[in-house]
Amino acid sequence: MFSYNKIQSLNELELSLYNYIMRNSEKVIYMRIRELAKEAHVSTTTILRFCKKLDCEGFSEFKVKFKMYLDQSGGKGLADNTSMIIDFLKKAQGKEYIEKIDLVCDELNKANTIIFIGIGFSGIISKYAARYLSAIGRNSIYIDDPFYPLNLKYSENYVAMAFSVSGETPTAIEHINRLKKKGCKIISITNNEDSTIAKISDINIGYYVQQEKTEEDDITTQIPALYIIEIIGKKLYKNYKG
Repeated sequence: MFSYNKIQSLNELELSLYNYIMRNSEKVIYMRIRELAKEAHVSTTTILRFCKKLDCEGFSEFKVKFKMYLDQSGGKGLADNTSMIIDFLKKAQGKEYIEKIDLVCDELNKANTIIFIGIGFSGIISKYAARYLSAIGRNSIYIDDPFYPLNLKYSENYVAMAFSVSGETPTAIEHINRLKKKGCKIISITNNEDSTIAKISDINIGYYVQQEKTEEDDITTQIPALYIIEIIGKKLYKNYKG
């Protein structure tokens, strides 16, 4: 129901509506359109436009299809990630996605040092990314301490890569702001391009998969982030050898 193409076609307001619906899926299917508009802080027109982009004639049809979607994925249970990962991998072969990867590689190739940042599961991906790029000969480090002393010189080219599913992690945002003050260029890998981290980055790559949470943790699949860093690493090694 929420394919990469459909999510990517949403504008900023529609993305905020999408995020609200996914966070409140169990009650949205029982809401009236005006109730949803009030709760999500959007107009009924935005909701109807959102429904149309998802191939629904109106909000009633959307609720029916959305309930079927929830039932198929087990409601509050965890969804089978296979189809959305396959969908992501297909879209990652598209021209627009490849061009953005190439743009990131150009920036990383010019960097003296690549700084990776992330919190929680994204922190694990950041550590992996630093190790992966170090293995292909790039000077890469991982920082998880927001108070880590950064002795960066403006004369040197530093690039930071931030990983965050939500793009709203306060500690990660604090990291980025400190690095930007030091003149560091920021590249971010987030689940969507409408997040705070995406907006304050020089380059953002969004992968758009369904966000999943338990009562305590965000357990959204990290496969797209892993794929992106490995593709970047292999392109750097193959096409940008000194």
